[in-house]
Amino acid sequence: MPTASQSVDPSRKRSSLLITVSGVDQPGVTSALFEVLSRHHVELLNVEQVVIRGRLTLGVLVSVDSKVADGAEFADEVRAAIHGVGLDVEIERSDDKPVLEVPSTHTIVVLGRPITAEAFGVVAHEVAALGVNIDAIRGVSDYPVTGLELRVSVPPGGAAYVQLQNVMARTAVTLGVDIALEDYSLSRRTKRLIVFDVDSTLIQGEVIEMLADRAGALAAVAEVTEAAMRGELDFAESLHKRVATLAGLPAEVLDEVADQIELTPGARTTIRTLRRLGYHCGIVSGGFRQVIEPLAHDLMMDFVAANELEIVDGKLTGRVVGQVIDRPGKAKALRDFAQQVGVPMEQTVAVGDGANDIDMLSAAGLGVAFNAKPALREVADASLSHPYLDTVLFILGVTRGEIEAADAVDGTARRVEIPED
Repeated sequence: MPTASQSVDPSRKRSSLLITVSGVDQPGVTSALFEVLSRHHVELLNVEQVVIRGRLTLGVLVSVDSKVADGAEFADEVRAAIHGVGLDVEIERSDDKPVLEVPSTHTIVVLGRPITAEAFGVVAHEVAALGVNIDAIRGVSDYPVTGLELRVSVPPGGAAYVQLQNVMARTAVTLGVDIALEDYSLSRRTKRLIVFDVDSTLIQGEVIEMLADRAGALAAVAEVTEAAMRGELDFAESLHKRVATLAGLPAEVLDEVADQIELTPGARTTIRTLRRLGYHCGIVSGGFRQVIEPLAHDLMMDFVAANELEIVDGKLTGRVVGQVIDRPGKAKALRDFAQQVGVPMEQTVAVGDGANDIDMLSAAGLGVAFNAKPALREVADASLSHPYLDTVLFILGVTRGEIEAADAVDGTARRVEIPED
């Protein structure tokens, strides 16, 4: 049997052939094809394969001696082998085409429930209108939302990217889907640290409002909270106003509230998957450490930054102690965590929903707005509007199949029925 170095004679003129096999997938297809290729001293240039619902498309780009390419024997043998396993095959000359295509520059992830053909057609049309080529498409999720990832090539120059960014943002709003645009480069695969806001991001609802409800001050606190999240009030000032309404509340109420916290759907899946990928995971919250720490422990978080309520004689004083975790404090906490574990800022991710998360998301390598207020959506790299936290994984390039395959190993894989909208 010839070795790899013996099989190709550089002095002989060679030609490129693209062999495309299609049909119902079954064991032995690739083996049958490569048995023929090996007899003709074929040099492999590229191989790509996709299987959708049991239908196979296999593309093999090869270099062969030009006399072999010009003759009928090679093509006849390939056809006989593939037809023998019940599939179709096409062979075309591709001497004038590059062996490897120019790498894609960006990814566009489209998430919807559902994604209609009409909606995807609009996305494709808008992309094409800007001279952006779609190089590849793959499905990344069928639960809890449908997700499609497009690898695209954006024309050189920053203007084209900015145009695409603006058009995709408008298209997402018009179609009612989420569209995230990211660089398709090593940086996408080198994220190593992620932090989450807590209220209305990692959990459902607002902890301060749960406490205020027990203090009989829910209406007043809710009004201040909304104004702060819209960016109309300084966060530190609004925090002190809200906490003041809790004066006299028994400290054990903090434990009661901690026990009643409901995670956002997909939160456990998200943290579990990120930890498997080697991420450092943390919480950065303008909420309260006494309520958040049990949650952080349960989720095995690596970091926690939150405000601390003052307790004297078993009761809340209506004050916070220590440094306030406000808008700049959140960004500082992210930087501190990254420095602590030696992760560059470009390899960090931050997820939040309110105006006080603006600095943190801006500082991160990837800032993700999750069901966010308009002020945060405007500065975020990606904006998600579905109520499932595991959609964050899809824009990081993780597929639902990969998530569930890993979960199946330790028996955690399960799908919860989602009510129809």
